Amino acid sequence: MVLIDTHAHLYLPQFYDDIEQVLINATKSHVEKILLPNIDNESLAPMMNLCNRFPLHCHPMLGLHPTSVKEDFREKLSLMESMADNKIFVAIGETGMDAYWDTSFLSQQEDSLIWHIELSKNKDLPVVIHSRETMDNILEIIRSSGKGQVRGVFHAFSGTVNQAMEVIDMGFKLGVGGVATFNNSGLEEVIKAVDLKHIVLETDAPYLTPVPYRGRRNESANLIYIAKKIAEFKNIPIENVAEITSNTATELFNLKSQ
Repeated sequence: MVLIDTHAHLYLPQFYDDIEQVLINATKSHVEKILLPNIDNESLAPMMNLCNRFPLHCHPMLGLHPTSVKEDFREKLSLMESMADNKIFVAIGETGMDAYWDTSFLSQQEDSLIWHIELSKNKDLPVVIHSRETMDNILEIIRSSGKGQVRGVFHAFSGTVNQAMEVIDMGFKLGVGGVATFNNSGLEEVIKAVDLKHIVLETDAPYLTPVPYRGRRNESANLIYIAKKIAEFKNIPIENVAEITSNTATELFNLKSQ
C-alpha cells in the first residue's frame, strides 16, 4: 500500500528537531511521497534545503500563500518568477484567497491568485488553491481565467456537494485532510457523493491533525487515519483508497518523473 501526502509544511520550525524521525514515521505508515507547498519568500530556502536532503520523499511547490500577500506582494512574486524554470517544482502554490483572518488585502490576493494561475498555465503545472471563505470568488476567477486550461487541487476542501461538483467540473481535485475525521465536519456527505478518483489526500502538517491525535502536532504519518476515514465513508478497503488517490496524485503532479 502506498500513500501520497499532497500537502505538508515539513520545512517549518516545528520539525527542525526531528525531521528524520518524521520521515521514518511517514514511511512506516506507507507514505512514500510528500509534497511541500511554499508559504512566502522566507520559507523558500528551508523548503528547498529539505527537498535537497530528501529528494526521494520531498517535492516542492512554488507560490505565495494568500495570508502572506501584503503591500509588497508583487516584489515577492517577482522573486518566485525568477525561480519558476527550475524543474524540481511539482506545482504552483499554495495560492488562493483567505477572508477568515484579514480582509484588508483581498484585492491583492485576487491579483496574486490570477498571477499564479497564469504561471501554472505557462509552466504546465497544477496549481494548489487555498480557499478559506472565498470558494465562490475563486471559482469565478477560474472561470474567467479559462475553464479547462488550468488544473490542480482545492486544498483543505470544505465546501458543499454542489461546490465540489463545480470544482471537479473545472478540472480540479479535492484535497481531503484531517478535517474529514472531525465530528460534524460536513465532509462525509461530499466524500460519499464524489468519485474517489477526484480526491487526493493531504495532512497540512503541522496543522489540522486528524482524530485520534487532534490537538497535537500533525505529521505525514497521520495520513493513514484520513485514508481510513474515507474508506469508512465509502465502505471500501483502505487499500482501494490508497491506490486510487495515489494514482490520481501521481498523474496530477507528474510524480513518476520525480
